This record gives sequence, structure tokens and C-alpha cells, in this order.
Amino acid sequence: MPRHRLLCCLSALLLSVAVAADAAQPAKVGYPATYRKWDHVRSMVIAAGHPLYETFGGIHHIYANRRAMKGFATGTFPEGAVLVLDLLAVDETPDHALNEGARKLVAVMQKDAKRFAATGGWGFEAFRAGTRERIAGPEGAAACFACHAGRQKSDYVFSSFRP
Repeated sequence: MPRHRLLCCLSALLLSVAVAADAAQPAKVGYPATYRKWDHVRSMVIAAGHPLYETFGGIHHIYANRRAMKGFATGTFPEGAVLVLDLLAVDETPDHALNEGARKLVAVMQKDAKRFAATGGWGFEAFRAGTRERIAGPEGAAACFACHAGRQKSDYVFSSFRP
């Protein structure tokens, strides 16, 4: 076999191994560093007594990129739509005013029907406050989707845009 054909075959083999290894890795949702400059969709508070308080208690600010805003307008979120839940603790003052406390986590939903087919076309991830450390991972993403699965009529999204 001529040397250049051998090199081509070896290159193709190495490329196929790299592609197979990459395909074996679960698809990951990235951290959207500029989300606070996106559209603010709405805010809410999960207070003591709510079933999700232990995990998600606090102030929720929801942000959407431009593609996600199109989804709020049409009811179907296009590829590339990204939603962010910025979860903050609640600080109550002595005179009973509620203020934003420390950031607890940043949760992200990313629409990519091909990469996240098993979870309704959405990828899910959560990041530890103040870091880019992933805290959901594949098991967490499946748990996120289990909760969102009941929202199929709204393309698995809980929030609605409040103009």
C-alpha cells in the first residue's frame, strides 16, 4: 500500500474513533454568560410550603434569548431557544421587605431537537452559584425533564411571557 494511502487510512481511522468517542459523550448545555442582558420574562417566588421549596425555594428570574422570545409569541420554541432560571435566596428585612439574596444556582434549558431528542428536544443543566460547575449532569437533566414533561402543550416550558 502506498505511503499516502496508509496515512489517509490511519487518519480516517483516528477521525472515526474521535467521532465515536464524542458521540458516546452526553450532549451538554453551555453556560450563557450574557443571559442577564437578554429579555426578562418574569419573576416569581417559591416560598416555604411549596413542594419544591427545599430545592428551588427563592426568587426566580426567567430570562430568554431572542429565539426563545419567538417561542413565547408562537407557542413553539425554535431551535436555539435558550431559557435561564436565575435562582436567588430571599432576604427578609426586619420591616418585612423581601430582597434578593445570594445567587443559589443558574438553570438553563436549550432547544436542540436532535441533540436532546430523549428530553422533548430540550437540554437541561444547572450551574453552581458563581461558577460554571455543572450540578445537574445527565441524571439531573432527566429529572428536570420528568418535571417539565407535564407541560407538553407549552413545549415543556413552565413560564409565559409577561409584557
